[in-house]
Amino acid sequence: MFDIYTIIFLALAVFIFIRLRSVLGQRTGRERPPYDPYSRRDPAKAPAGGSDKVVNFPGAAEAPAIPEPVEPADPNEPRPARWTGVAEEGSPVAAGLDAIAVQERGFDAQHFITGARAAYEMIVVAFAKGDRAALKDLLAREVFEGFSSAIAEREQRGEKMETHFVGLEKADIVEAQVKGRSAQITVRFLSQLISVTRNRAGDVIDGDAEQVVDVTDVWTFARDLGARDPNWKLVATEAAS
Repeated sequence: MFDIYTIIFLALAVFIFIRLRSVLGQRTGRERPPYDPYSRRDPAKAPAGGSDKVVNFPGAAEAPAIPEPVEPADPNEPRPARWTGVAEEGSPVAAGLDAIAVQERGFDAQHFITGARAAYEMIVVAFAKGDRAALKDLLAREVFEGFSSAIAEREQRGEKMETHFVGLEKADIVEAQVKGRSAQITVRFLSQLISVTRNRAGDVIDGDAEQVVDVTDVWTFARDLGARDPNWKLVATEAAS
């Protein structure tokens, strides 16, 4: 017989699994914000260092659920305009997506983009709030350490971020590749936000509470091919010019 505590823990585990599963897809797997310190180098080795100037991340709604993908045909079979709306046929991005699909039969780039958009907003919200628990589930270890360090420095200075997410205009895949057993996809996000940072006294030290700015970020997500965990994690970030 299940007691009440067992039922509660089971319900909680199911809720957490469903929420994370919706973040970065199924097993289909601008004045810029004050500067992103995690300049993208090798996506497999994102820098861990941080600074007091990190993207002024805005707020967002709960990530939408991502529908189950339709099992594609054999990835090795020719399929015209396979990545229509995502990558130009014959481009390096298309070739990278093909390489991923060969090892992930259920991979769907459109579903990935939907999940990446949701994850972008969730990470933006979590950083602005200093929510380390939420960030830990969405970031690779090195990136999480850098974000956590930046949050700690902000807290020590007594600074408060006030950010409002206006919209996410575009999310385009700009690079895709397989490195060993890891699939890595880089996405360029174009968003709009209102952001301001205040010091302990409440004085504005950065941003403008009434100005909408355009922000371009280039983020790289990765996951181990064939892994049971369907979620992708952020492994590198870059604030594009």
